[in-house]
Amino acid sequence: MRDGQVPLAAELIESVSFGAIEEEGYARGFSCIAGLDEVGRGPLAGPVVAAAVVLPRGFSHDGIKDSKLLTAKQREQLAPVIRSQAESWAIGVVEVEEIDRINILKASLLAMAKAFVALRTRPDYLLIDGNQQIPMQMLQISNPSRAVPPQQKTIVKGDRLCLSIAAASILAKVARDAMMIELDAHYPQYGFAGHKGYGSAAHLEALRRFGPSPVHRRSFKPVRDVCGEHGNDDSDHPFKG
Repeated sequence: MRDGQVPLAAELIESVSFGAIEEEGYARGFSCIAGLDEVGRGPLAGPVVAAAVVLPRGFSHDGIKDSKLLTAKQREQLAPVIRSQAESWAIGVVEVEEIDRINILKASLLAMAKAFVALRTRPDYLLIDGNQQIPMQMLQISNPSRAVPPQQKTIVKGDRLCLSIAAASILAKVARDAMMIELDAHYPQYGFAGHKGYGSAAHLEALRRFGPSPVHRRSFKPVRDVCGEHGNDDSDHPFKG
């Protein structure tokens, strides 16, 4: 039977059902279940980052929820708890050059495929935030020795409905934020540490002033527009030459 998507109405019973999706999978006979989520589809700069998390069966933690509902401090406190308690966890990263080459949707799925392959354990069931499954060719290219690909279930708003996806959302967010803070040290004029690459007013103003950096996504329209503006004028561009 083809897995369907969890209806949005399920949010109404989130407090009761958080963790039930994993238990349903185990009841169906799956032996290892991973939640996957990505962060960084919307920013104008930086990588897209995904995480895969396998939690022990029956695990619970009142603090774990969709990373967007947590403060940066809460995420930083929860991330080591998740990493220490998980049976396995991994991060997948797709850099700007690949994003521009294959598009952001495919890059997001590829990041999840990379996270899945990097897990120490081998899940036979993947719970994926959103409505797009990871293409089989991505899983096979990433790990051609795997004979039987895992089954996948997509869950709209899965980071609010599924415990392991919420855990993955936290690890992915913490990992990407750290990467953007590191990029801020290399390109301080853009303020990456503050907006993490999203198109804030300050970021757009810096783009107009300095033009795009090597870590800006040139396939994104706001960056393409600025590239056009700077095509014949590099008088104030810090990356010329």
